[in-house]
Amino acid sequence: MTDTLRSADDLAAAGLISGVEAEVLRTVLARYAVSLTPDMAELIDPTDPDDPIARQFVPTAEEVRIAPEERADPIGDAAHAPVTGIVHRYPDRVLLKPLHVCPVYCRFCFRREMVGPNGLGTLGEDELEAAMAYIAGDPRIWEVVLTGGDPFALSARRLGIIAGRLSAIDHVRVLRIHTRVPVVRPDSVTDPLVRALRTFGGAVFVALHANHPREFTPGARAACARLIDAGIPMVSQSVLLRGINDDAATLEALMRTFVENRIKPYYLHHGDLAPGTAHLRTGLAEGQTLMRTLRGRLSGLAQPTYVLDIPGGYGKVPVGPSYLRDTADGQRVTDPDGREHPYPPEA
Repeated sequence: MTDTLRSADDLAAAGLISGVEAEVLRTVLARYAVSLTPDMAELIDPTDPDDPIARQFVPTAEEVRIAPEERADPIGDAAHAPVTGIVHRYPDRVLLKPLHVCPVYCRFCFRREMVGPNGLGTLGEDELEAAMAYIAGDPRIWEVVLTGGDPFALSARRLGIIAGRLSAIDHVRVLRIHTRVPVVRPDSVTDPLVRALRTFGGAVFVALHANHPREFTPGARAACARLIDAGIPMVSQSVLLRGINDDAATLEALMRTFVENRIKPYYLHHGDLAPGTAHLRTGLAEGQTLMRTLRGRLSGLAQPTYVLDIPGGYGKVPVGPSYLRDTADGQRVTDPDGREHPYPPEA
């Protein structure tokens, strides 16, 4: 990964920022990591100041502006971390974070204070042992979600060891991996990596994070096909982002692209209150309007669930529009065109 852009000077040399911007951004990069793979850098139009790929990965001076409601741990991971590397928010599943390193660093990342070269790093052997012991000791845990960081940034050998260890725990039946790699570094989805995932004897799912249809290059499509053709189902997760996908046409194209690549749309996340990300967040009402628009335009296969992680660690909840309301005369339901109808229908 020596060709990855990792500094203001790298971004300037690639023509993605000016020399003046590079000087301004040194303050931002002293706090938040930058990493941009060639696969993503090649998609950026440097003549477009609003390029949706650049907005995801190229830092801006706006990141030093911290809004009062923003927080270092916006979804409350720390409140549910019984041991290092584990987040246990819901009874039947845990997050296992074996590393806090990614091939790219998204400018809106809710773990931006934890990832990167100055972040929490990779679990040591003793920490991994303690995490595995915790999972083995709680028979309620049915699913383990590998996240971080990006688990696909691990070597295939290391990923296979972790998958094999989890497979040996009888009550763990499902392994889910959250990753950006198939779109941002598709050549890393190798046959050894796929075989490593199959080391887990139960059901394996890969949740792909992508936010714009342009991310689906031929290489990305081929990487996803390698996983799916090996019998590994894929679901999607995206973040609703201002200036990137906060219009119905882009969201519709993104969800159709997922489905056309055999990836089931799963979550559309409302932007979390991570420090310095206000310029990329929409309002909840905007998201609800977009979801209402998609309901009338997209197949049910292509409908994600719009969700909010409640700040403070209180969990994830659907926040999409409601189509049903109570009235004095009964209930009324709104159709995809915005018309209300009584339910049950009037005689």
